[in-house]
Amino acid sequence: MNRRKTRKIFVGNVAIGGDAPIVVQSMTKTDTRDVNKTVKQIKLLQKWGCEIIRVAVPDMEAAKSLGKIKNKIAIPLIADIHFNYKLALEAIRQGVDGLRINPGNIGAKWKVKEVITAAKDRKIPIRIGVNAGSLPKDILKKHGHPSAEAMLEAAIKQIEILEENDFHYIKVSLKASDVMKTIEAYRLFSQKFDYPLHLGITETGPSPQGIVKSSVGIGILLNEGIGDTIRVSLTSSAVLEVQVAYEILRALGLRSLGVEIISCPTCGRCEIDIKKMVKEVKSALKNLKIPLKVAVMGCAVNGPGEAKEADFGIAGGKSKGIVFVKGKIIKTVPEKELISSLIEEIKNFTDLAS
Repeated sequence: MNRRKTRKIFVGNVAIGGDAPIVVQSMTKTDTRDVNKTVKQIKLLQKWGCEIIRVAVPDMEAAKSLGKIKNKIAIPLIADIHFNYKLALEAIRQGVDGLRINPGNIGAKWKVKEVITAAKDRKIPIRIGVNAGSLPKDILKKHGHPSAEAMLEAAIKQIEILEENDFHYIKVSLKASDVMKTIEAYRLFSQKFDYPLHLGITETGPSPQGIVKSSVGIGILLNEGIGDTIRVSLTSSAVLEVQVAYEILRALGLRSLGVEIISCPTCGRCEIDIKKMVKEVKSALKNLKIPLKVAVMGCAVNGPGEAKEADFGIAGGKSKGIVFVKGKIIKTVPEKELISSLIEEIKNFTDLAS
């Protein structure tokens, strides 16, 4: 795929756009005013590969908590703010690395100018976040409904406010809960601007529904070369959001983090407990960051061939099974030793690789 060339900006020390890799973001589900709980969640998300974190800033108490949070984490911090320019100014004073704020909804021009000037002085990027569910009334009246064209117009109006103040350190998102509407909005935007894009499908709901909607929408856009950062939004744990984001990138061959497990769906030929074995392998390799493909197959006859792209694998038969590397069988072992033999081979490889 040919990736759309965008301007490069930095959120903290993380490059976005240009030739930078697709960045995985997330948002905390904690009360930002609870510093300890918020920091704990951010550190957990970082452990799973989150590279930029966003937090909600609903009031001044939350805004004043940002500096304490920032000092205790190691990834860039973005403040998500609506309507109140004073919260944006306080967030900047607290040392955040980015703002998610729509300049058109924070009041008088002088208020907007204050925020833009403060962001410019600190070289803090602003993400314009267009959401189909909260478009300006005049745009909704003009278009009749929150169409992709309406979303694009809303984004353009916000960009014009920033550009009029000579601010170009911009990132944009155009999200809807409707997958195809979201895709069309991003496509339209990409034809007109080279600002980096943050991808996501909003309000997708719980899994598996939310995972499917996010994977389809984000996946299609990335496959078309559109998108510089992604956030999977689920009514579920923030860790799952990060995991799904990386699986989307892995499936498209864009990025890989840790172990990918290939396993068969099982059939009448299967004589081992695949589900149990997959769970054990996943648990044993959960902390391994080297990108590897590991296969757990139920048929010793077809397993190595079907999973020949795997770096390592096992396939079970009746009371025994095989261990294979790149599709080639290297040993036959009793069924009870399959998992330990597989882990031993991987450990030997990773020790050599390190």
